[in-house]
Amino acid sequence: MQRRHFVLTGAGAAALSGCAGQLETFSSLKEAKQQVLDLGFGEPKLKHESWSLSQLLQHLAQSIEYSMQGYPEMKGPVFRAVIGNTAFAVFNARGAMSHNLAEPIPGAPALKPQILLKDSIARLLAALNAFEAWGGPLKPHFAYGELDKAQYTRAHLMHLANHWSQIEFPKTT
Repeated sequence: MQRRHFVLTGAGAAALSGCAGQLETFSSLKEAKQQVLDLGFGEPKLKHESWSLSQLLQHLAQSIEYSMQGYPEMKGPVFRAVIGNTAFAVFNARGAMSHNLAEPIPGAPALKPQILLKDSIARLLAALNAFEAWGGPLKPHFAYGELDKAQYTRAHLMHLANHWSQIEFPKTT
């Protein structure tokens, strides 16, 4: 059993070696909120066609909201204890995460393309503010399992940074 744990842990760590979305993109929740607010100015675009920018912001808001409300679907306890825990440890040590940037949160409602960008910006800002002010217990992450407030803050900042790598900002002259 311990050998299997080692093999799964080693394989999980090896698969995560090419992480993107450096944490220094967002050094704090305050900085993240400012960059989200800045999306309302200019004409940022996504580098892929899977989601609109509005849908991407909805996805990020869902993730933060679920850390307080509970995720609609959870990975199994063995997955969370072995693979998810290892993934978070690797991401945390690197200060960056990498995941499928077009994959919705399991069980989450569909992202709505018709929602205006300004409304998705407002929702993400509200989620960030609510999380920052949250004093209650946090719900387990659907993949990583139990995280405390500092760990969840770091996970949210890395998640934001990973997705920020998809956004193209117009060049200023």
